Amino acid sequence: MKPIELPTLSPAAAPALDPEQIGRVQDEVRALAEERNAVILAHNYQVPEVQDVAHFVGDSLGLSRKAAATDADVIAFCGVHFMAETASILSPGKTVLLPDLDAGCSLADSITADQLRAWKAKHPGAIVVMYVNTTAEVKAETDYCCTSSNAVQVVEHIRREHGDGVEILFGPDMWLGAYVERVTGRRMHVWDGECHVHAGIRPADISAVRGAHPDAEFMIHPECGCTTQVMEYVAAGDVDPERTHMLSTGGMLDFARSSEADTFIVATETGMLHPLAKENPGKSFIPANRAAACRYMKMITLPKLHAALRDLKPQVRVEPELAERARVPIERMVAITP
Repeated sequence: MKPIELPTLSPAAAPALDPEQIGRVQDEVRALAEERNAVILAHNYQVPEVQDVAHFVGDSLGLSRKAAATDADVIAFCGVHFMAETASILSPGKTVLLPDLDAGCSLADSITADQLRAWKAKHPGAIVVMYVNTTAEVKAETDYCCTSSNAVQVVEHIRREHGDGVEILFGPDMWLGAYVERVTGRRMHVWDGECHVHAGIRPADISAVRGAHPDAEFMIHPECGCTTQVMEYVAAGDVDPERTHMLSTGGMLDFARSSEADTFIVATETGMLHPLAKENPGKSFIPANRAAACRYMKMITLPKLHAALRDLKPQVRVEPELAERARVPIERMVAITP
């Protein structure tokens, strides 16, 4: 079966650099970072040459912790806009650079602060849990943030603290919300939003690639549009639960590193294949859908990172009053996540 085509996800074209040019620009980026006392943070979905020059590569939770703990003067965030905002919220005294201010997020755009306030008004007393993939304005209206790696843990903590009957507003990712409901066995009010890349990885893709690689371990991100159906297949015995793993990007790295398997199907954004292969030589990583590339993540290029460090712009800064409110749900999340 032919994988789903996702033409809207094609990365924006950028001038190609040959290996010699990449090496030269990377050396210049490292020198600029040292000169500026800058730390370079890169998400797992970034292009390989950007990942390879970063001081730290990771998922949103790991990078949030690095941003909060750094003693660098400058944070060059190679990711998307909400991530740079989060770095500014956690490190208000730092200069936060985002090499391309147009690097947005379809999931973060799926809910606004006004929409969240209206939703809260319909459910007075409810606890709000929002994925970190949201704007600073939305975080400021939130009680707890979460990531894909700790969403279940955050929701279980809230129920321990506030009782099993507490109403929870969960958003904006409906697939992650459905996953949390299935794992915890409890219903929540879930916002109808999604990441356009993960939503594009459909059950037909999974069936095709698993058919071609029946012995592979299957690693699937909870944001994927196929998660609910995959969990139903597992419950019905149609999919081997021993080889099916719902994991954040950081969880995928941990699992692949510790597993004795040599072949893995990866259901997430294709940028994840680079750190997996880099950390696990000799193992094979197969994308569930080769078209699942986020054009926003791919807007951050090595030349743009070089220019940002050279010019100390573009900068992302969250105003102090807003940052103070938005910091609360992030700190609550970090406090309950080991």
